[in-house]
Amino acid sequence: MKKNSAIALLFLGTATLLHAQTLSPPAYITDAVADAARPATDKQVDNDRKPAALVTFAGIKPGDNVADVMPGGGYFTRIFSKVVGAKGHVYAVIPESLATKVPPEKFKPIHALVADPAYSGNTSLAVRPYDRLDVGAPLDVVWTSQNYHDVYGAVPVFSVSGSTGPEQAAKLDAAAFKALKPGGVFIVVDHAAAPGSGGRDASTLHRIDPATVIAQAKAAGFELEGTSDVLSNPRDGHDKSVFDPKIKGHTDKFVLKFRKPAVGSKAES
Repeated sequence: MKKNSAIALLFLGTATLLHAQTLSPPAYITDAVADAARPATDKQVDNDRKPAALVTFAGIKPGDNVADVMPGGGYFTRIFSKVVGAKGHVYAVIPESLATKVPPEKFKPIHALVADPAYSGNTSLAVRPYDRLDVGAPLDVVWTSQNYHDVYGAVPVFSVSGSTGPEQAAKLDAAAFKALKPGGVFIVVDHAAAPGSGGRDASTLHRIDPATVIAQAKAAGFELEGTSDVLSNPRDGHDKSVFDPKIKGHTDKFVLKFRKPAVGSKAES
């Protein structure tokens, strides 16, 4: 029997395992998910993407500064905007390599989002290379969902000339560590590859072994605080592309929560 990615993570030395599905979302998160300003197309996939559970697991709260790295059309950006409120800020961060290679019309949805009065008061767009997340304010949370494998696998539009994908992913981790406040959180959500496969399937099946992400984030200085299996699917054999109609939208996904050690902590000494 194949073990799903969340079970495999139990053997990776996690000191404290937190499970998103066991935490009750506070009202400011459920209200953000239910917000009438969210597009119907976003709400239609909430049952699969489970935003309330994930945002609760991440610990995002009113007043936080959040970087949504590689935000796509802004599915989570909108929710973050409503959660952090007027005293917080959300930065939709697009990698410089992506911005220079993808047709401009692909970014119309995120440009429209940051210009929308429902979100523009506390949401802005930033284009940055992988090694810089200097958005002008210390961050409480850096979040990236379903794109780490693209960077690691040097998928063409995410690639940087003269550099490998693993190098760029490591730079992203280091940039997240630097941009976060002491005690800040780094969340990585992605499609799981077969245990032990490393980054082998990152550019082909668009999957990555969570152990590879953990190793890179720890090398950047992060501590793995917890995992969640809220998006896991033990029926996924990890052998198909995430775009295969047989599994699209229902892949086995891992959720990793890393924390930057607080100043004066044992890890910092």
